Amino acid sequence: MVTGYDHLLYLVGVVFFLRGVPDLLLYVSLFTLGHSLTLILGVLFAWPVNALLIDAAIGLSVAYKAFENLGGFTALFGRGPDPRAAVLGFGLIHGLGLSTRVRDLGLAEDGLLTNLLAFNVGVELGQLVALALVLALLAGWRRGPQFARHAFAANTVLMSAGFLLAGLHLSGFLMESTS
Repeated sequence: MVTGYDHLLYLVGVVFFLRGVPDLLLYVSLFTLGHSLTLILGVLFAWPVNALLIDAAIGLSVAYKAFENLGGFTALFGRGPDPRAAVLGFGLIHGLGLSTRVRDLGLAEDGLLTNLLAFNVGVELGQLVALALVLALLAGWRRGPQFARHAFAANTVLMSAGFLLAGLHLSGFLMESTS
């Protein structure tokens, strides 16, 4: 989880403006549901997806969330997509990305479901620890006068990081396909 910087960047975007516990629980649960579903199904059924393309989509999910945080959809279209559906959908993509990594490990079929469930619980616990750290940092930052002034810049950096990740993975895909 700690090396899943793209995953963590997306979660930072998701919780950036959330303040209430009910909203945090809802959004984290939606992401976890999507993530868990495609992680397990992607490994069990060996879904043939290109890891580089999925990782590019994960990078775009970071950019999407930052753009949403900046009010980009509302500015362009008068309203944005349902953020709950987006978080669930991007959770599905993030889980599929992790499933490609797990499949690359070449795990034995014997006890695979049990091992996957245990692995997923570990990933989700790691996510909760990372999320607690992010929330603590955000809570401290929100108390200061700089939060409102720097929220735009922070989300612009987040969006740029998402586009950079997407570009790197797309470049890798293009280089791989021309080899």
